[in-house]
Amino acid sequence: MKHKLLLLGLVASFGLGMMFALVPGQFPLNLMATAQAPPLTEFDRVIGQNAQRMIEEGRRIFRFDTFGDEAWFGDTLKLHQAIEGARHGGVGPGVSPKTALAVGLKVDMDALPAALVEQVKAGKVDLDDPATTLALLKLNAVVGVTGFLNPDGSLRSIGVQCAFCHSTVDNTFAPGIGHRLDGWPNRDLNVGAIVALAPNVKVIADVLGVDTATVLKVLTSWGPGKYDAELIQDGKGLRPDGKSAATLLPAAFGLAGVNLATYTGWGSVTYWNAYVANTQMHGVGTYFDPRLNNARQFPVAGKTHYGNVRNTPDQITPKLAALHFYQLAIPAPTPPEGSFNKEAAARGRVLFEGKAQCASCHVPPLFTEPGWNMHTAAEMGIDDFQANRSPDKRYRTTPLRGLWTHQKGGFFHDGRFPTLQSVVEHYNRTFKRNLTNQEILDLVEYLKSL
Repeated sequence: MKHKLLLLGLVASFGLGMMFALVPGQFPLNLMATAQAPPLTEFDRVIGQNAQRMIEEGRRIFRFDTFGDEAWFGDTLKLHQAIEGARHGGVGPGVSPKTALAVGLKVDMDALPAALVEQVKAGKVDLDDPATTLALLKLNAVVGVTGFLNPDGSLRSIGVQCAFCHSTVDNTFAPGIGHRLDGWPNRDLNVGAIVALAPNVKVIADVLGVDTATVLKVLTSWGPGKYDAELIQDGKGLRPDGKSAATLLPAAFGLAGVNLATYTGWGSVTYWNAYVANTQMHGVGTYFDPRLNNARQFPVAGKTHYGNVRNTPDQITPKLAALHFYQLAIPAPTPPEGSFNKEAAARGRVLFEGKAQCASCHVPPLFTEPGWNMHTAAEMGIDDFQANRSPDKRYRTTPLRGLWTHQKGGFFHDGRFPTLQSVVEHYNRTFKRNLTNQEILDLVEYLKSL
């Protein structure tokens, strides 16, 4: 009995000591301050190794995997023939490096041999010759594009990757030539003009139920930095006012913690990867979304069954996890020093979180709403054309970090607002915030600082 009482006393004393240790100034020994993190377990190391593997694998997929879409871009559209030109076994004049750069294609300088870099610097490389473009493809130096070669070195087919639209370069070497910037939207890329070069756009016309002239009109209406990911679902190539129905290429960085991936919130990041890889890139995989069976909203998809794609072997699904992991690891880039006024940005932050009430939707630090971050067109003070092309018929609260990287082409889904100032002015009118001109400018500086 004495031993039990002694044991209880020791336990009680230890508990009392711990209580005082947790109250600053009440006990001389602060046990919390001396506690150390336990060593990593074997499974902790497994997690770390898995994370590193997923990032490396995801980077490779993002940059170089075509998901088998060369069967579409090359074998079906025959785009490779337009690139190589008649002199090299294709058709037409071919695509020179100057032409490629003019339509927004980028060159990865890290894929270029040192000797070639020196030749370019010395002006000894003909940038007007399609043969130079073929050489760059053989080096795998064209960002987001892979050339598939015949034994004699000629192009057999062509495929594209995620990086085609969602990477650019830092222009270190020359405009359009530099180190890769994954996740940055390529607002120079004229996807429509590139696809319009294909010798066989009739296959797209047949899917849409129109003639090739109409397809070419729609493709050339997109312009730089825009793409229409709903065209082959609903067939709406133009808005009711005659303007292009394409939307700006969105950023693929800063998506960790963000639920929905696109302007109109079709689904999560990995959902959109599956959607694009299967229905836009025409890769060889599996994709399911019964919402596309709504023939009234998606008449083209209703006929083509794009809502239930099944291929064997599946070249997409096994890659979605690593691709997702890599994209979530890409942070929003930090604004360069001197790109915004720090004092004005500090005032703008106070307005953002206070009078302007921007933070009620763009909740820091995600700068979008946790959860189902969707709003009606009326709530945003704009038309509902693009929203109505999506299953939820709403617009997403776009995350704001890294806005400074994609000011070219305008803001909102279709670039209707040319500057950040015009965006703030729109919301000032819509929500009657009564911001002064100076407060609007301060808010703009804060947005540039994110």
